[in-house]
Amino acid sequence: MLLKQNLTLYRVIKITWRIDLAMIALCAIAYYVDTYIFPSLKIPGALPTLVGTALAFFIGFSNNEAYNRWWEARIIWGGLVNDSRTWARNLLFYTDKKDVEVRAICRRMIFRHIAFLYALKGALRKHAQDESYKQYLLEDEVDRIERHLNKPSAILDLQSDDLQYLSNRGVIDGFRFLTLNEMIKNFCDGMGKSERINNTVFPTQYIYFTRLFIWFLVVLLTMTLSQEIGPTAILFGWMIGFVFHATHTNGMSIMNPFEYEAPAIPLDSITRTIEINLLQTLEERNIPMPIESVNGEFIL
Repeated sequence: MLLKQNLTLYRVIKITWRIDLAMIALCAIAYYVDTYIFPSLKIPGALPTLVGTALAFFIGFSNNEAYNRWWEARIIWGGLVNDSRTWARNLLFYTDKKDVEVRAICRRMIFRHIAFLYALKGALRKHAQDESYKQYLLEDEVDRIERHLNKPSAILDLQSDDLQYLSNRGVIDGFRFLTLNEMIKNFCDGMGKSERINNTVFPTQYIYFTRLFIWFLVVLLTMTLSQEIGPTAILFGWMIGFVFHATHTNGMSIMNPFEYEAPAIPLDSITRTIEINLLQTLEERNIPMPIESVNGEFIL
């Protein structure tokens, strides 16, 4: 997630330099074609104006939908933060602190929840080799979870097993059982909503045709201006193209909010924050450090 309101010149160039070079080359070709191949061709100025107006609406719609995906993902994980803290608090204070076995089970369920978050993060980012969740699981639990394709869901199954055991022993009453079970349901809902966003491809036609129309506008605008301002049309064609392309790229950068990229949701930071909170609730001594930002620009 980006932390600064302004982008550095280096980052702007890093994002756009390939497209900038391509647009300058395309503008130069369009100027050459209009000036030397079709010198008699006169393109009315209203034509690029209409195309640009239509394209602006098209880009605005795509960017709005991309931001909706990003913001929904942030809301989901914000809810997981709150529910995770409540989960640990309820387990510790809804049960008898003097019962050694019960305290061990509650401790294991809190550790297991941290494992759930790490497993979910790895699944959303499609990091199949990320096994950091295993450090918070028992060996037999790891063996059981490894047999499942959806590891976060398998971890929630283990949570339900232990919750049912606590209920059968009479450690928690019916009301508290329903409360804790509702928490597990919330975790499952957050997982499912995240998977829905992650597995739903943004309509390809929006991206493809938007980019195609930007190139078309750049060519049309350059050929129109070349009749009035000569070679300077190449510069103005690139400038207008840069504005449209940068605006489109801005929206597409948050289209997939769970990617391991600067504009995406900071899953590493959020997961680490929850981990720290829960370990401190358990009064653990080995507390990891918060995730630091990269050059003060973004956090992953």
